[in-house]
Amino acid sequence: MNSLYFTEEHELFRESLRSFLHKEVVPHIEKWEKTGTIERFIWEKFGEMGFFGLKYPEAYGGLGLDLFYTVVFLEELQKIKSSGFAAAMWAHAYLAMTHLNAEGDERIKQEYLAPSILGKKIGALCVTEPFGGSDVAGMRTTAVRQGDKFIINGSKTFITNGVYADYYVVAAKTSLELGNKGISMFLMDSNLKGISATKLDKLGWRASDTAEIAFDNVEIPVENLMGEEGKGFPYIMQHFAFERLIMAINAHARAEYAIDYTIEYMSQREAFGTTINKFQALRHTMVEHATEVEHCKLFNYAATARLDKGEYVVKEATMAKLKSTKVADLAIYDCLQMLGGYGYMEEYPLARLLRDSRLGPIGGGTSEILKEILSKMIIDKQNYQPAVKE
Repeated sequence: MNSLYFTEEHELFRESLRSFLHKEVVPHIEKWEKTGTIERFIWEKFGEMGFFGLKYPEAYGGLGLDLFYTVVFLEELQKIKSSGFAAAMWAHAYLAMTHLNAEGDERIKQEYLAPSILGKKIGALCVTEPFGGSDVAGMRTTAVRQGDKFIINGSKTFITNGVYADYYVVAAKTSLELGNKGISMFLMDSNLKGISATKLDKLGWRASDTAEIAFDNVEIPVENLMGEEGKGFPYIMQHFAFERLIMAINAHARAEYAIDYTIEYMSQREAFGTTINKFQALRHTMVEHATEVEHCKLFNYAATARLDKGEYVVKEATMAKLKSTKVADLAIYDCLQMLGGYGYMEEYPLARLLRDSRLGPIGGGTSEILKEILSKMIIDKQNYQPAVKE
């Protein structure tokens, strides 16, 4: 236990969550990985246990706990052999619901955030577009006001929970001529006329539902505008800091899981008359990766502690994701190598871990984009400020 950040209560929560995951989730993982569909019952079980409400206000059924409960939640989800399942859970709880909580009015919080905390409604955040990728400002989806309605047209892609979701939090341009200053955030039910979702076939994250979504003259009431019109871009950028920190924590946790599994395997696998954990070259490789992962983990914890105090850690979160996802990929690559031919077999966890981990440097902003964001902060001395107080 790292007593600097985790209390005895955090560790009791970890034990309880781990027990829940192994009892209620692990028995279904292989089926969900094969079908690409996570059954609805597990969302409600997560809701009943309070897992979706860890950081949210008690007024809407949340628990109002510090962010290190979220860290525990994220870390343990990475250790059950399905980053896809983990992604479906945290994308609901920390992408869609973050916007509901930060920009939603009281009606939206009562009608959408509260049932989301209970796992009775599933949400998806729709920002990325087929032609835009990491270029959020270049989005083409439009929202045109006509009387008491907005008419939405456009498309989104790589949307986690895009087919499962009961509602979408959608970024769209209300003023094309204003560029990134013309983006606004909207809430819409997924069953509205004019919405179609197509499931995408992915290399990894097989259990999670990732979709391309099209909006064809979708009508929503003006009261489903979230926050201020034209403030969508700074809202997205602000919440990206949290998303990137989440992905950094995910990365160090799955790398740690891969290393622990591999070290245990090495202690049992014999070659040339001894267990392979006695071979210096292999030992030193594992030690190097364990050191890198530990560095990432402590940096990620420190950034989380600052975020939990209300600091705007956009630079640190961007650094955390950039470094942690790279370290995880390299560690898992070598861990698979330690298993030899067995590492390439689907019955062992490393093959899936390798595929799942590869999304780390892509999702939530590619590593190339993150480097340019950091260049602006470090070299150009650009100072980013939060759009809303969280």
